[in-house]
Amino acid sequence: MPKHLERDLGLLATTTISIGAMVGSGIFVLPGLAAAKAGPSVVLAYLLAGLIVLPAALSKAEMATALPEAGGTYLYIDRAMGPLPGTIAGLGAWFSLVFKSAFALVGLGAYLLLFVDVPPELLTYVGLGIAALLLVVNAVGVKQTGRLQAAIVSVVVLSLVGFVADGSTYVDGAAYHPFFSHGVGGLFAATGFVFVSYAGVTKIASVAEEVEDPGRNIPRAIIGSVLLMMAIYTFVVFVVVGVTPPAAFHESLTPMADAAAQFAGPVAQAVVGVVAVLALTSMANAGVLSSSRYPLAMSRDSLAPERFGAISERFGTPVAAIAFTGLVLAVLVAFVPVGDLAKLASAFQILVFAIINVALVAFRESELDWYAPEFVAPGYPWVQGFGVLGSALLLTQMGLLPLAGAAGIVVAGVGWYLVYGRAKTEREGAARDAVRRFVGRQTLTRTERAGDADYARVLVVVDDETPAARLRALAELGAAVTDADGVLDVVKITTVPEQTTLSSVATQTDADRAFERTVADTLADADVEVVVDELVTHRPNRAALNRVAETDADALFGAWEPGILHAELLGRDVDWYVERADCDVGFLRDRGTASPETVTVLVEPGIYDAAKVSVASALAAYHGATLRFATAVDADASNDLVGAVEDVYETIAARTDGPVEWTIARTDDRIGSLVEAAGEDDLVVLGVTPHSRLYTLLFGDVAARVSDRVAGSALLVAPDEHASRPLLRKGVERAAFGAADTPAPDPLVDAEDGDERDGARDDGDEHRDGARDDGDEHRDGGGARSSN
Repeated sequence: MPKHLERDLGLLATTTISIGAMVGSGIFVLPGLAAAKAGPSVVLAYLLAGLIVLPAALSKAEMATALPEAGGTYLYIDRAMGPLPGTIAGLGAWFSLVFKSAFALVGLGAYLLLFVDVPPELLTYVGLGIAALLLVVNAVGVKQTGRLQAAIVSVVVLSLVGFVADGSTYVDGAAYHPFFSHGVGGLFAATGFVFVSYAGVTKIASVAEEVEDPGRNIPRAIIGSVLLMMAIYTFVVFVVVGVTPPAAFHESLTPMADAAAQFAGPVAQAVVGVVAVLALTSMANAGVLSSSRYPLAMSRDSLAPERFGAISERFGTPVAAIAFTGLVLAVLVAFVPVGDLAKLASAFQILVFAIINVALVAFRESELDWYAPEFVAPGYPWVQGFGVLGSALLLTQMGLLPLAGAAGIVVAGVGWYLVYGRAKTEREGAARDAVRRFVGRQTLTRTERAGDADYARVLVVVDDETPAARLRALAELGAAVTDADGVLDVVKITTVPEQTTLSSVATQTDADRAFERTVADTLADADVEVVVDELVTHRPNRAALNRVAETDADALFGAWEPGILHAELLGRDVDWYVERADCDVGFLRDRGTASPETVTVLVEPGIYDAAKVSVASALAAYHGATLRFATAVDADASNDLVGAVEDVYETIAARTDGPVEWTIARTDDRIGSLVEAAGEDDLVVLGVTPHSRLYTLLFGDVAARVSDRVAGSALLVAPDEHASRPLLRKGVERAAFGAADTPAPDPLVDAEDGDERDGARDDGDEHRDGARDDGDEHRDGGGARSSN
């Protein structure tokens, strides 16, 4: 059983960990480099960066009280959005903190030059030595680290207050004119550059497992430290800019010491130098402390080697994770230029903070019982939206290197997850549950809209070759879906060659009269107005669409015959009608079912095509049949996914007159499972997705393959909106519910015990009476379930 970390960090220690991580290079090193990009408006850059950080800080405060565990940013994004985004965020946050710690050590070396005459080539070794010392401190224990942070941060903050109080009396107002000397672009570039100054807010979340009373201390520490540092940064930089000539500090790595020398002399410069050394040491120490917790948390989730998750018996700290972080830190100190360290650290942090805001939205919109934060971030979701948009704006203003670094983290995260983590993890994030719930609500809305929409005019088309039995089936189909006050058109279309004039065959024949008698006899008791007609045409498919336009038909139904590549109606494939008909379209493949006892709707999770649900419901009501839904999900589908699908069916059942049943099969062979679920049912209703002929030739037509294998009649239904459904919405639906078009040859696997099933209905597949022998889900209209 894994060991747990001791909760021994109180509010003061927790707050000082965050402040100690922020009150370092961001104020002692960056102002000069940032001022070179923005001029005097660098003061506003620090304030603006803080405002963009604040939404993520609020989001983190909420999530930290719901998940007070080690891992911080990684943990929240992983639980919110799944292991792949979690891997990317974990790497990004870890790299950001390590880069920032390395930057602090480089800045520390620059301040040491104020006291000792050290050759520049030896500064790297000084930084490496300090890094080694900090690693030892962190390995010994968090309590010692927290006490060290509290002492250092107290001295630093008091010194900065004194710096502002004295220095503000020497500020020259002329130094701020012109304020936007480098334009708005320079302001945004500087804002992105100094964004890393606020990265310390992540420190609290990453050590949340070690904070006592996390529901109270974490939000106070996060929000308090951010607001305090916004004020400190703004006032300190205001003084630095106002007392120092631009040429003296735009490229300086010791801007505060330079400013102190300007208004208070060498002694003040030395004092600031000492404070800077303490602050930068504190920052590097906090960076090692928190960044080492990311490998720890990822190891616990099987996204990093198990060794990183080991807790030392002697010290109670993750020694392996700390050592690995220290190794990377040493490499960065030795080989990466200081400016690049700052840029990359900011870019990684901006990317991660944007995702953090999205993660909170995922948690809020999900219905996960375990997500119960003690602190709730205010201003949702507008605050989070501002954070995402602000982060995106800054990222685009930082230049090519930071963008390339952020893209590199994404690529590396995806690669690591695919190679290492994917096979070891099966969990999914709250975002998927939230999307499912959203898609489910949209589905219900579309289903209700489709059910409420009157089919005031329905057109049924047949040709001369249509048998009487099929004609009766189509006529009853039309009557079933037509509104009680509506009109049903049943039209027989006769096709003649182009060289034959239409008038020469316009005389009514015995076949035409037989057609009219069959329709009249079939619909003698129908509650709709019936119009029977015959058309003669050279192009039957065009004639059908012209009749749709002339009558303003709401739906078109016809007989469906298998073709070489596509199923066809009046000489044209299904896709042709779906793409061109300005109405819902249905295609019946009749197998002689006169009066069905069960109407089964085969659906992907989420029921994307609401029209087929409406049509199936109308048919079930017309014939007094049971309406049944059959859905196939992945064999390893989560209970959350199954629950979201069941919620849709329960709502439909509650709003539907007559019996309703459903089957949810866990499987790796979606098509096989849907065919198996349909079994011997009388009528099966499917949705149709239009594809090109090349696509169908290469990959096949799913609807045709299913209809070939079911025993009863098959009805394909395509809503008028289907062809125009946005590609993004299709992708979101598939990502949320895990549907796939390509069947796999693997056997069905029971979801609970993993036993293989041979696919026979008598050996465990669901029957209509609800009897079950396996772990597939089943409920009838009353909500009863039967399963092992």
